[in-house]
Amino acid sequence: MKLYLAFLFCFAALLLPGGELPDRAALFALPGWAPAPGYESSGNETIRGIFYDGLPYRGKPTRVFAWYGVPAGAKGKLPAIILVHGGGGTAFRYWARLWVERGYAVLAMDTTGGVPRNNGESGSDGSIHHPQGGPGLGRVFRDTGLPPQEQWPYHAIGAVIRANTLLRSFPEIDPERIGVTGISWGAVVGETAVSLDSRFKFAAMVYGCGFLGRNSSWKKTEFAKMPPELVERWVRLWDPSSYLAGDKVPILFCNGVSDKHFRPDSWWSTCRLVKPELRYTALRVRMGHAHPPSGDPPEVAAFADAAVRGGKPLPRIVSQTPKSVVYDAPVPLKRAELNYTEDSGDWTKQRWKIVPARIDREKQIVTAEIPPAAAAWYFNIIDERGCIASGEIEEKK
Repeated sequence: MKLYLAFLFCFAALLLPGGELPDRAALFALPGWAPAPGYESSGNETIRGIFYDGLPYRGKPTRVFAWYGVPAGAKGKLPAIILVHGGGGTAFRYWARLWVERGYAVLAMDTTGGVPRNNGESGSDGSIHHPQGGPGLGRVFRDTGLPPQEQWPYHAIGAVIRANTLLRSFPEIDPERIGVTGISWGAVVGETAVSLDSRFKFAAMVYGCGFLGRNSSWKKTEFAKMPPELVERWVRLWDPSSYLAGDKVPILFCNGVSDKHFRPDSWWSTCRLVKPELRYTALRVRMGHAHPPSGDPPEVAAFADAAVRGGKPLPRIVSQTPKSVVYDAPVPLKRAELNYTEDSGDWTKQRWKIVPARIDREKQIVTAEIPPAAAAWYFNIIDERGCIASGEIEEKK
């Protein structure tokens, strides 16, 4: 108990930039929980709905809905993963089922104060607000002038950190083998959560990034409607760029090079905040933006298995020049590619081409001649599992 209180004290002493975060100890408090009526497990499936205590909202207690499941017949302490959905999503039962089948205990929560509209059985399912839920994602920008504890990101981040504390209290869970994966807005929330909560063993973040005020789909929409001081406040309070420099958790970042919401310049700036030894990157050409299966590239499961189940680590780019990369690949490479575009300007409208690159397996170097018309380019290496590691984007000077 003394160690736990000391842990909470250390986090309570850390304030958000600007010192505006309410009592941080509340984020890490052990939440109460109870079964969610009407969301019981069915058949031989071990996944069931629960409610756990969220953070107070406008002076009232809140509850967070989540699917919780463990592999059938599992013995011994289990690895666990927390699943954080993206915008328009909810707690997805089908996503929880996917990870239970991979051998993990799973907690997949609804971060928008609701419950699944259609039992979370498809990526198109949405959230119905619950009377005891907190604020919804639709208020993510409009409430920026309110106290932090009345804003959606605070409650979403709290739901992730409290989920970690809750899982660590379950006797079937190994508290040293808990990770988190987030998709889109779930990744924005997750990147901040793991920067605050170093108890996580790994984090896999798909699409979502920081520097949203610099370049994102919201720069010319939501941010354009806000006074500059509120834009600055939102970035200071909730943008992952305000936190990731202090990250101590290994993070995998996945994205598509033409993603319309999270642009590659902002995405790479986000990745660079994390220490190189903790950072893995996978940047695809022609990657859709959606919940699983699109939002569950093969790197995520491989990264999780390497962190908590003794699996082989992902490949990694160690260093690079404009015409080459040096790599490390615990699983042999299947191929290497140079991805390039002849377009400039808006990242979302650029057309990318893929050409083979040369692999020197003895020196662990990948090289390619850069097409004269290329305006920007980067290398991908792909191992025999189909897992990608990406170099940084180079641009013609």
